[in-house]
Amino acid sequence: MTLQKIKPSVYYVGAIDWDRRLFDELIPLPDGTSYNSYLIRGTDKVALIDTVDPSKENELINKLATAGVKSIDYVIAHHAEQDHSGTIPSILKLYPEAKVVTNQKCKGFLQELLLIPEDKFLAVKDGQTLSLGDKTLQFILTPWVHWPETMVTYLKEERVLFSCDFLGSHLASSHLFVSDEAKVYESAKRYYAEIMMPFRSAIKKNLAKINSLEIDIIAPSHGPIYTRTEFIIKAYQDWTSDEVKNEVIIPYVSMHGSTEKMVSYFIEVLMDRGLTVKPFNLIQTDIGQLAIALVDAASIVIGTPTVLTGPHPLVLYATYLANALRPKLKFASIIGSYGWGGKTVDITASLLTNIKAEILEPVIIKGYPKQQDFQALDRLTEDILAKHKNLGITTK
Repeated sequence: MTLQKIKPSVYYVGAIDWDRRLFDELIPLPDGTSYNSYLIRGTDKVALIDTVDPSKENELINKLATAGVKSIDYVIAHHAEQDHSGTIPSILKLYPEAKVVTNQKCKGFLQELLLIPEDKFLAVKDGQTLSLGDKTLQFILTPWVHWPETMVTYLKEERVLFSCDFLGSHLASSHLFVSDEAKVYESAKRYYAEIMMPFRSAIKKNLAKINSLEIDIIAPSHGPIYTRTEFIIKAYQDWTSDEVKNEVIIPYVSMHGSTEKMVSYFIEVLMDRGLTVKPFNLIQTDIGQLAIALVDAASIVIGTPTVLTGPHPLVLYATYLANALRPKLKFASIIGSYGWGGKTVDITASLLTNIKAEILEPVIIKGYPKQQDFQALDRLTEDILAKHKNLGITTK
């Protein structure tokens, strides 16, 4: 087995997971993923950058054996989550001289999650360096990308940034380096939306932190490696900015057709007024696609029937998820119908506490929509249009 070379004496030893379709029992993976691990051979020392998910442990170990790796001095642990760290205990058994290099907070997590003993660690601080002889590793703490202990490593001589989850993508590909930027952009945006978006403010700070580095290659822990680094950096700058687009997201459920009729009419009116509309029928929606849409949109309008005095359970889930992801939405509202009464608006609005959006007057009707109900949807459309114009968002 020939190792894939990234730079002189820098190799890829990770694993591709073509078949994985769910992450953390929550996040859809339509294109699989990869667990990227990297080997750096210095003149004096050898370092392994992260490991792989335990399910792919044998692939990492076999690559190291085939490459004739007799010793590993340092295992750099960027992040304690097991898809990165899960094979560290096995590596330490095979290479007992190795030390786990990480920051103090990550050290504590690894001790708790993997029971790695105290004497196996070398704790480093922000900005600290470690020499491999002719190669120098610089460690940069990047907290809340996406756990509080995450860090990245910069290989100074080769100008490679090993970015951990930061700037990555869940994408299984036979290409080590990015070959299809459109496909990688889609996967990276999904990854950002589902994992990184709740920490947008922290990510902006960490983008600034790596801005001063001269970077030729970004090697993340998931997905292909970037040789055109400005591609992913600019994408993250856009996603983490405060700018929103002239878009209205409509996640909805309809039980007997009333809410669906409202949503269909509302979509047409919004489109006629020049707004981009992205409806998501929650009965069949890939929740990751909804998360992607939330990255840029200015407004969300939630459509729901009333079920036992409250919103439909799928709407509750989608609203809770949107609130947890903390998108930069500016406006929100609720439309739907009821049979005899309920607290749909109050319950739904109470789930949006993390979203700093102005709540526009909802349109909740009794029974099947009538003329005055369509007029209320017209009013909501004009309200959204005016709000968007006040933000300076261009309309058609």
